[in-house]
Amino acid sequence: MTKKLLYVVLDGLGDRPIKALGDKTPLEAAETPQMDTLAKNAKLGYVYTVGENIAPESDIAVISILGYEADKFYTGRGPLESYAAGLEVRDGDLAYRVNFATKEPASRKIIDRRVGRSLTTEEASSLAKEVNEKVTLRGASFVFKNTVGHRGVLVIRKDKARLSAEVTNTDPAYEREGVYGVAKATFENVIQIARPTEESKDSTEAREAARLTNEFVEESSRVLENSEVNKKRKAEHKLPANLILTRDGGNKLPEFPKIGELFNLKIGCFVEMPVEKGIALLTGMEIVKLPLPTKDLKKDYILRARKVQEAMKSYDGLYIHIKGPDEPAHDGDYQKKKESIELVDKYFFGELLPGIDLNDVIVTVTADHSTPCEIKAHSADPVPLMISGKGFTPDGLNAFSEKEAMKGSLGALKGHELMKLFISFLG
Repeated sequence: MTKKLLYVVLDGLGDRPIKALGDKTPLEAAETPQMDTLAKNAKLGYVYTVGENIAPESDIAVISILGYEADKFYTGRGPLESYAAGLEVRDGDLAYRVNFATKEPASRKIIDRRVGRSLTTEEASSLAKEVNEKVTLRGASFVFKNTVGHRGVLVIRKDKARLSAEVTNTDPAYEREGVYGVAKATFENVIQIARPTEESKDSTEAREAARLTNEFVEESSRVLENSEVNKKRKAEHKLPANLILTRDGGNKLPEFPKIGELFNLKIGCFVEMPVEKGIALLTGMEIVKLPLPTKDLKKDYILRARKVQEAMKSYDGLYIHIKGPDEPAHDGDYQKKKESIELVDKYFFGELLPGIDLNDVIVTVTADHSTPCEIKAHSADPVPLMISGKGFTPDGLNAFSEKEAMKGSLGALKGHELMKLFISFLG
């Protein structure tokens, strides 16, 4: 009988040694008895999810670790998230991933790129409604939609002309490197002016795209500054969401070969964020319906573990993306990142593993990228990988960590190689 695949991805798991943790990473310092038990029955290695010396954003990293060479298919994060949010993206539309943010009044200085992570869905929805109703663009239309927390998507459209995606970001934390969007290690926290990329500076479509982008950012900020939602937030001593930052534009949807046909597996997925949902839909994975995550991580992880056990009956493989470690890493909170890893281990794996038989299931655990707490951003550091099960000789390592992964027999791998490797273990 062919085994089943559980492919668990812990978002932003990888890190660097931290002096305050005894020169250990958050994963090495965390108490993870469940994952360490898996490691004892595993082969280990480490993965450059997109390629060496590339600090990937989540979208290209997830595309890669699902078995696709990202540079052949990627068209920008904006189209992926817009599609996931239910917006139409036609060829020639300009689709962005955006953030609500906070800026100083009458200034281009940014106070917080994520509104202190305190914006509620209700507040964001109300602000999005105002922007759609009160902002107009000269010679174009747009649809703006909030998604999760401070996040949103924007599609700008000209009825009788195309827009180019070869436009720089207004979000200072990210820049373009060829087809990819990448996080900057350091940046000045000031709203950037969208411009055509160097290669497209003479393009009418790129110049118009940049003009419309800047116009949207300026006009939406005026509306947001006067919003009753933001007046109330300021009265409550909360940061106002008075700015929308754009990044990772694209002007068409990617065309992926269907993942089930590529690997001859019926694959379901557990995804929470818009970018992962967009990739799942476009690659043909079936999304297992879940309630939205709450602040009660114990409850969330136990529920997801039980849902995995149920869904295993219907699929050959499950892709399970868990956001947990990434957010505290972006905040530079190594203690909270360590604790988030421990919560995943105790409540997700602790609930999951007693209900599965490693004779019948291969469990793989890795990450989409490293998010070192010291830089509060994605990095080019490789991520640990383990493939756990029965029927093959394990490496004899006793823990799942960055350090142990470097000793593993799988050695260095690239993200797009993983799915074929996993299938070779299924039998």
